[in-house]
Amino acid sequence: MKPTLTLGPVLFNWPAERWHDFYARIADEAPVDAVVVGEIVCSKRAPFLAPVMDEVIARLAAAGKEVWLASPILVGSDRERAAMRDLVESDLLPVEANDMGALALLEGRRHAVGPFINSYNEATLAWLAGRGAVAVSLPAELPAASVAMMAKTGAALGLSMEVQVFGRAPLAISARCYHARAHALHKDGCQFVCANDPDGMPVSTVDGQPFLSVNGTQTLSHGYLALAAEIDRLRAMGIQRFRLSPQDLDMVAVATAFRAVLDGARSGQDVMAELRGMTAVPLENGFFHNMAGAAYADAAAPAA
Repeated sequence: MKPTLTLGPVLFNWPAERWHDFYARIADEAPVDAVVVGEIVCSKRAPFLAPVMDEVIARLAAAGKEVWLASPILVGSDRERAAMRDLVESDLLPVEANDMGALALLEGRRHAVGPFINSYNEATLAWLAGRGAVAVSLPAELPAASVAMMAKTGAALGLSMEVQVFGRAPLAISARCYHARAHALHKDGCQFVCANDPDGMPVSTVDGQPFLSVNGTQTLSHGYLALAAEIDRLRAMGIQRFRLSPQDLDMVAVATAFRAVLDGARSGQDVMAELRGMTAVPLENGFFHNMAGAAYADAAAPAA
């Protein structure tokens, strides 16, 4: 079976025009098979994207992409619950659930499970499959041994298993807005300051060491998770879907490079070298190798 290259949703607060143009280029130029769209971090951003959403979806579909709608990661108000219900019940496109409330609404219908739902063991996969899930994107912090175990179980259950292979690793979501607080603003009057950081706001330790990245209410890794050199190993485990998370760089080039690895046209190490030339952000693969997530391990070495 041909592996699927998936582009996850844009996590950052990009202006609607840039968001629209980004997906237009993805539709026309990026060799991705599936695209997940939707504002999943902060419901206050969603109205800005609404005017261009239908056009983006139509263009991606016309380009032959498999389009999924993403549900929010955290739902905390009546308005947000109503919006999630409308999204789930629209039945226009398949939904990727990122919240347990969305899973409850999707029971009995074909859907995917995003990496923001903690799918850590075989029993969870069996429960998800029994409710109608057809694909599960595993959390970024799973080590190789756990990924292999989950891939084997998923295959037995008929699930298509996915692993994020590029982009900042999602670590946490909160009802509080770190971005607003950093600018001495309240969440309700945030002035959308997160738009000032299209790739996330860097967070350093007290002694000035880069530590994390903040995106509104979301905490992400400082470095970019990059598993290009581990793709052959992931495929041998039975992983079928490979996710790229959009960052503030040339994602068409990133997608093209990962597609070449999946097709056997380039080596993962070669692509890792290319990625290092594209960004000053450090590359990480520590979680996969059973190390601190921010570490980078030689993919040729066995996982600890």
